[in-house]
Amino acid sequence: MTAVSILCFIIWLYILRVGYRSKLDFFTFVWGSVGVFVFMMIWVSPSLSVPFSKLISYVSGLVGQATHMYEASTQLGILFVPNAKSSVISLYIDLECSGIIEIMAFLCMLCFFPVFSVKEKLMIGVGAVVWIFAANILRVFLICMMVYYRGLSAFYLAHSIVGRMVFYILSIALYFLVFTKAQIRRQKVGGFRYAGNH
Repeated sequence: MTAVSILCFIIWLYILRVGYRSKLDFFTFVWGSVGVFVFMMIWVSPSLSVPFSKLISYVSGLVGQATHMYEASTQLGILFVPNAKSSVISLYIDLECSGIIEIMAFLCMLCFFPVFSVKEKLMIGVGAVVWIFAANILRVFLICMMVYYRGLSAFYLAHSIVGRMVFYILSIALYFLVFTKAQIRRQKVGGFRYAGNH
């Protein structure tokens, strides 16, 4: 934690307080979410990326053992996918594959979303972490399955297109359910009456 980052945090906190006291809900949501995400990327992400990568490789390894398609080295965060064309292919679970960035982004937005109470945010946050984690496991499984059957030549298609599409479709569904649908259902719209009613 450098002096510059601490100074930036204090400035961010001050501006956030001004926005909150001025009842600028949208500004507070954007400024708060982006700020917390940036500071979490600086201070929290480096310490969580390795454990998350190992957790992803461990759970993915369990799925691989159940399907007999691949094995995992949890300590190294590597998946070993056998293939008839190219023997064994190693896939490394890095920061991007760990899902920690997506989880932090969602939690930062949820933290400043004014629709839910604190208790609701805690419950939704836990459920969202499980959702994103499961979506990431499914993405890794699809990549390994395509590599298992098609070989290393299918890696780009599996990783960059199919895996990401599935993961982002599930992420968009989560964002819709939590943010968009909740906002629509809970927003207060003015009442109306017919001309004949007094």
